[in-house]
Amino acid sequence: MQTILILDFGSQYTQLIARKIRELNVYCEIHPFNNFPPLTSDVKGVIFSGSPFSCTEKDAPKIDLDAFRKKVPVLGVCYGAQYMAWANGGEILPSEIREYGRANLSQINSNSPLMKNVTLKSQVWMSHGDTILSLPEGFEVICSTDNVVNCGYKIEGEDTYGIQFHPEVTHSKEGIEMLRNFVVDICHCFQEWTPKSFVETTIESLKQQLGDDKVVLGLSGGVDSSVAAMLLHKAIGKNLNCIFVDNGLLRKNEFEQVLESYKGMGLNVKGVDAKDMFYSALKGITSPEDKRKAIGKTFIDVFDKEANAIEDVKWLAQGTIYPDVIESISVKGPSATIKSHHNVGGLPKYMTLKLVEPLKTLFKDEVRRVGASIGLKQELLGRHPFPGPGLAIRILSDITPEKVRVIQEVDDIFIQGLRNHGLYNKVWQAGAILLPVQSVGVMGDERTYENVVALRAVESNDGMTADWSWLPYEFLQEVSNSIINRVKGVNRVVYDISSKPPATIEWE
Repeated sequence: MQTILILDFGSQYTQLIARKIRELNVYCEIHPFNNFPPLTSDVKGVIFSGSPFSCTEKDAPKIDLDAFRKKVPVLGVCYGAQYMAWANGGEILPSEIREYGRANLSQINSNSPLMKNVTLKSQVWMSHGDTILSLPEGFEVICSTDNVVNCGYKIEGEDTYGIQFHPEVTHSKEGIEMLRNFVVDICHCFQEWTPKSFVETTIESLKQQLGDDKVVLGLSGGVDSSVAAMLLHKAIGKNLNCIFVDNGLLRKNEFEQVLESYKGMGLNVKGVDAKDMFYSALKGITSPEDKRKAIGKTFIDVFDKEANAIEDVKWLAQGTIYPDVIESISVKGPSATIKSHHNVGGLPKYMTLKLVEPLKTLFKDEVRRVGASIGLKQELLGRHPFPGPGLAIRILSDITPEKVRVIQEVDDIFIQGLRNHGLYNKVWQAGAILLPVQSVGVMGDERTYENVVALRAVESNDGMTADWSWLPYEFLQEVSNSIINRVKGVNRVVYDISSKPPATIEWE
């Protein structure tokens, strides 16, 4: 399959490069700059991302440029452009004024393939502390701004380009056109990577990978596991065995509702009540990472037990998606691992099952489009994302059945309120968080000292970035009153107005 390889040097925008290229129906993959796959014939081009480092720093990320130049087309973005210039003898110095924000192209070489159909004065987004003061011999300027002469360049005699701005962000008004020029015209990629093509190739690949083997899949009721289940079902039919575990950390009544929703889909689903196992594993744990690890281990234990009850099962399927993989990979220095995912990184040695992850190359919005292409119902595809560890990471303290009850009731009032007011589909993800805080209140003539809950609602495309939802004041007032009046143990409600970044969507 034709692939654009993106080497990540730690930029906060690297995932956006991938998303923009995917929107052009061209497949791409992100890999750390120091751990990338070999250049096979399928790799049609390489993009070097930005970085918070200066390429002149001693510990800045560095690569062997000869591994790529003249072998495939190369595009350096921000740090990538500066590094290529510096490594070839160009002069890189700190900008007199830090270049951050909007700028306009004051000069364009319209004959450059990268700048085709890009208009003069086109707005671009700068985000760098260094600038290319002088280019090496053989480097030709293809665009400039009023403040940055060497804004973009091409190396003579090869399809190697560098630009000091970020074409992947929306503030670069014609950035998508530049990326299209690179991947389609310069790299000669066919724009054929569509949901339909993904379904066809994935089903065929699963058939070859799994053969007549039996597979066990842990369903969660969410979009990812449901789409993974249907792809596997189309590939191997009755050899797929689905397990839906009640870990005691689901939303109110979700266990029964999810089992009911899978009826009629043709899936072989078994419900397993494992609440006590999870509560026992989580007893006394307050660290978010320790919660995730305890939940992940318990999931594996449950699956191992249930899988052993299925004769000759050989594979464990998971609904891992691309953001899970990206956020679990650490790039040297700038990109620290954000959080661990219990479904990333393989299985423990004692578990004999092999792992199959049919969605691990897809972003969340791509998963939804694939699900629609195979006929899944909109009410399932439109469900808000729900964290793998469930309500455990929405209780910011140790886990007890009583705390779970409280947050389930609060969450149910909030989510049903969004549905009743026609707001559910306008929000990408919503939920409630039980804070480790008690506050003084007055109910009737009595003083209370009870729990504080936070409501969280965000708008996003894939969860990589998100902004808080501007819900109507009247709605928030109604929901707050309902929670305080109906949920015993809560006397204060707050609303989270933090965006990602710098915050994350979940609090833990």
